[in-house]
Parts: sequence; C-alpha cells; structure tokens
Amino acid sequence: MSFDVSRKEAQQPAPPTTGHNGNVVAVLPSMSTVTANRLRLNPNTEHKPESYEGLQLEFSPLLFSSLERYLPPPMLSLPRDSKLHYMRDIILRYSPDGERIRVQRHREYRQKIISHYQPLHRELYTMHASNFFAPSFLKAINENKEEGFRSIMAEPTLGVFTFEMFQPRFCELLLSEVENFEKWVHETKFRIMRPNTMNKFGAVLDDFGLETMLGKLMEDFIRPISKVFFSDVGGSTLDSHHGFVVEYGIDRDVELGFHVDDSEVTLNVCLGKQFSGGDLFFRGVRCDKHVNTETQSDEILDYSHVPGRAVLHHGRHRHGARATTSGERFNLLLWCRSSVFRELRKYQKDFSIWCGECQREKKERQRVSISATKQELLKREGKPAT
Repeated sequence: MSFDVSRKEAQQPAPPTTGHNGNVVAVLPSMSTVTANRLRLNPNTEHKPESYEGLQLEFSPLLFSSLERYLPPPMLSLPRDSKLHYMRDIILRYSPDGERIRVQRHREYRQKIISHYQPLHRELYTMHASNFFAPSFLKAINENKEEGFRSIMAEPTLGVFTFEMFQPRFCELLLSEVENFEKWVHETKFRIMRPNTMNKFGAVLDDFGLETMLGKLMEDFIRPISKVFFSDVGGSTLDSHHGFVVEYGIDRDVELGFHVDDSEVTLNVCLGKQFSGGDLFFRGVRCDKHVNTETQSDEILDYSHVPGRAVLHHGRHRHGARATTSGERFNLLLWCRSSVFRELRKYQKDFSIWCGECQREKKERQRVSISATKQELLKREGKPAT
C-alpha cells in the first residue's frame, strides 16, 4: 500500500537558509578585517550568542543567535551591531527578491494585527515556566539529562515521544485567547491567514503577538529535548518556528489528510476541549524520494489525544488526523526549524540516518554485497555456491 502524501506548508514563508545559491560560506566585502574568513563549518558550541530580541529585524531573532555560532573567530568579539550587519548581509544575499518581499509584507501584516488587537490574557505573552508547565516536565528540563527526559516520556513507536507538558490552567488561558482573537477577527472582518494550506480553521499565534513566547518555548524547552532525540535532523540547531492552533469539530475542520510537516521537529499538544475521535496516525519517517512508499508493520501507530499531553516527532514523520466525531478539539502546533540543517540537506544524497526506506535500501545493498562476496570466495575455493 502506498500513499499520496502532501507536504503541509505554512502560508507564511519559511525562514531563509544561509546559502540559497549552493554555497555554504560567505564573505562580507565591506569588512576588511574578516574578508579572508568564512563561516565555520561547525558551530562554536562554547560561544554564548548575543540576544537579538526586541530589535526591528526582517527575520527571527533566533536565526541570528543561531548563525552567530558559525561566525569566523575574529568576529565573535565585535559589537553586536557589527555581527548583526554581517549576518544580515549573508541572509539577504542568499534570499531571493520575491521571498524578501513576502517577508516584508508579512511583517506589515503582523504589525497591523498587533496594533489593533487587544490581548485578553497578557500573562501568556511572556514565558512563565512555573505557571505554564507540568512540574514533571519542568523538573526534567531543569535537570537537562537524557535519563530525566526518558523518565517522563513514552515512545510508542520509534521517534514519537509523548509526555505531560502543560498545566490545565495554561490550556484554558490559551484557548480563551484564541477564541478572543477569532471574535475580534469576526467583528472587524479582518482577513487573516490560516495556519497552512490544509487547515481552514485556526489561528497563527505568532501573528498576534505570541512569537516571542513561542520562541522561548522552542529555544529553552524543546531544543534541549531535540538535541538529545533529534540530533540527526538539526535538533540542536533549531532557530525558527511557526506556531499555531488548529480547530476540529463538526462545524470546523473534521479530519486532516496524510502528510509531512514543514519542520525538522514538530510539537503537537492537545489543549482540549471535550471531544471524541480525532486520533493521530503515524506511518514512518521518509525523505522526499520515499515519501509515498509503503508502510512497514513496525511503523504503524495510532495515538489518542489527551488535553495537556504533548507529542514530539520528526517533521518528516508521515501522519494524519482521523475525524473528530463529536465535540471540539483544539491543538497547539509548533513547527521547529533549523536553517543550518536545511542548508546541509541540500548536499545530502543518503538519508539512511533517519529515513526508514533509505535504511531498508542500505541494508539490502549491504546484504547483496555480503552475499556476492561470499559467493566469490566459494568460487575461488572451488566450492559450490549456496
């Protein structure tokens, strides 16, 4: 059995990578002190990047913080403005004109919303970990060890992790905020962008002011976990996100087709409310070449949502949502992305480190090679082939 798997794309542009023209290095001609230096191939893990929050930037502040670790050593001690100018030049140079225009228009769109929309629960707009997260999750994050993460997680199939994450009060407040935003949209007749091309209901949380809080969620609470469990797909270099809430019910989206996400790592948390149905189904991780290949028996997983409980998985893990048969179901989605991984992936041909079908093909090639070698040795020894 094969599937027609679509790639679920955000309507906002994905963050640019550092080398759209195929180069992985860049030089800023106007800075003579570093013209002979190139971006590092590997990040300086000991360097603590500057914070770029609060600046008027075309791209996510986390993108600059992540890229800073790749700067040539002579630049690391320069003022923040100098580093910002250097990195911005790199990003803009390799970002197509059309994409830059889309980024600017989306920035203006967000600013228009934020200028007119009045938040209902302002405590949601900054990170308050003790008020947001379940104690068990917060304890594991503070310890920041693999054994601590595994102690709060279940892994019902390879690479899909489930765990208690949010306190009920946080889920209630976020639901209330989304409903308040939807009410404002309806009353003002403001035309908003929906989360992606497949969900016709729901809201992009980044668009009405929650971008900074969700950035902290990714950087301080998802990236430590992804560094351990998704290092092969850029889990340690997550630097941008797309955060949104989707809505399911009889008078909303009912189900979601089989697809992969536009992310390296996806966080999916059920917020509520009362509902039946709506199970997630997973069918294995695939690269672009193998996205429609058959599912193996050990890749099949069906998962029932529980409010406050999170699912964390590879963005290329094929999945979908079955019909919500009664009530209303709301889920928070955070697509976490790594510009570094996306750049490196352009030059990869073998994805067997994470693609299930690539792994099987590689094992089969090895089996055939071993068999051929064995037959050749038997032939040389004058023994009959087996």
